[in-house]
Amino acid sequence: MADRRLRVPRKARDPLGLRRALPPRLLPLLVGAMALLAALGAAGEKGAAALAARWQAGAAAVTLTLPDGIDAPHTAEALRQLRARPEVAEANLMAPERLAELLRPWLGAHSALSLPGVVELRLSSLPDNPDSFAEELEALVPGAEVEAHGVWVSRLVALARSVQAMAFLVLVLVVGVAAAVVTVATRAGLAARREAIALLHDLGATRGDIAGRFARRAGLLAGVGALLGSILALPALWMLTGMAMPASAVQIRLAALPVAALIGQPFAAALIGWVTAQVTVRAWLRRLP
Repeated sequence: MADRRLRVPRKARDPLGLRRALPPRLLPLLVGAMALLAALGAAGEKGAAALAARWQAGAAAVTLTLPDGIDAPHTAEALRQLRARPEVAEANLMAPERLAELLRPWLGAHSALSLPGVVELRLSSLPDNPDSFAEELEALVPGAEVEAHGVWVSRLVALARSVQAMAFLVLVLVVGVAAAVVTVATRAGLAARREAIALLHDLGATRGDIAGRFARRAGLLAGVGALLGSILALPALWMLTGMAMPASAVQIRLAALPVAALIGQPFAAALIGWVTAQVTVRAWLRRLP
């Protein structure tokens, strides 16, 4: 059986004229812009996730101020009842020295005021209704006051989750636009080299040969463009992390960067370019007579 694979002389390194069909400027430039946007979106998603985790950790810490004049047995009973709650992981009486240190900016170093007892609660899970939870705690210890800030933290966490979802949608949109850019560029290249492709196809070149050459070219250009976009994104992301964490160490700022996304972008773009070009060229070749 005759081998119907595309055979060309060694000197003909570009028999389809792909350097003219897919020039090495426009496609990498457009994909690089998409990679820059994707890097910013990935950074936003990572930052929103970190904020949500930090706010959730803050919401898990609750302080309960005991009423004036409560004695040691009643304090011990209050701690026992608080620890029996399923939502409470820890309940400890704050040391007077630590409380005085926390209040020093407002009361001074030598305050004659008597400080109330304060119980620190560490929650194992956030309550569905922080206000109701605070009322239940106050009912356990009559006269106590609970710092009920969980409702605001819950709203902030919901906001951070919304930002995460929006960042993910941006990434999906960027992938779609990048695939569309590769499709348009490939179709333009096919139209520009229509006669040469049709001739080689008639001479025995298979669809896989032609599609593979286009796919390798498109994948290479897309990968190079994404690499350039990732490199250009680094200074912008470094500046943004500096604005968000001006006093942070270099290691902390580096940890805030979406390093995995920046490294993976060129490979992902090359794969998207390769697959998109394969599908586009094969669909175009099926319409040839």
